[in-house]
Amino acid sequence: MSDGPVAQAHPHALVVDDEAELGRLVGDYLSREGFAVDVVRNGVDALDLARSAAPDVVVLDVMMPGIDGVEVCRQLRTFSDAYVIMLTARVEEVDKLIGLSVGADDYLTKPFSPRELVARIKAMLRRPRGGQPAPGHALVRRFGELTIDPEAREVTLTGRPVELTRLEFDLLEALSSRPRLAFSRRQLIERVWGPEWGGDEHIVDVHVARLRRKLSDDPVASRFVLTVRGIGYRMGPG
Repeated sequence: MSDGPVAQAHPHALVVDDEAELGRLVGDYLSREGFAVDVVRNGVDALDLARSAAPDVVVLDVMMPGIDGVEVCRQLRTFSDAYVIMLTARVEEVDKLIGLSVGADDYLTKPFSPRELVARIKAMLRRPRGGQPAPGHALVRRFGELTIDPEAREVTLTGRPVELTRLEFDLLEALSSRPRLAFSRRQLIERVWGPEWGGDEHIVDVHVARLRRKLSDDPVASRFVLTVRGIGYRMGPG
């Protein structure tokens, strides 16, 4: 395990937990799986290291003194598209949703199996975001005032760019690739998170809500991302 920023020869994981023993345990598991690992114990150090080392994945504890994990994730999302898995000791659904609403990709409730954590990270990394669009789906797509360019990975609304995270773009790209198809949550998870992802399907609803906010899309009268009751979501006509 390294004591500072590491080279990118291996996937780089940043572990952030004020419990030194747990942070060391998670770091050791990741190191054995071929990750370059940094472990820090507070939010300030986490943000500093994330800026300088650009990790591929951040394992982030929610409850920390000073800057908590939710705020770290919120700030992280202003400059990084690293995968974020949040760790929480509180089982209330609201805590999970708060974490996901600021851009986390997944969560685990303590106590958890380090093997499960590693498996989820490896499953996400097997489907890197930011890749090339699928053949036949690279044409610019227009839905009223919304324009999606899969090849450039750019989204504009009324001619103005919309800043999306990689996951948010992938979700919009999946929906817009077959605009007349109602995607189930499981179908979207397989397209965006990968077929081996084993978390709560409710994660889709949280990220759809974030996407709608960025598109100024009223969930009650959506123009772009429509809810299909009993099934999931599809693109609207704009």
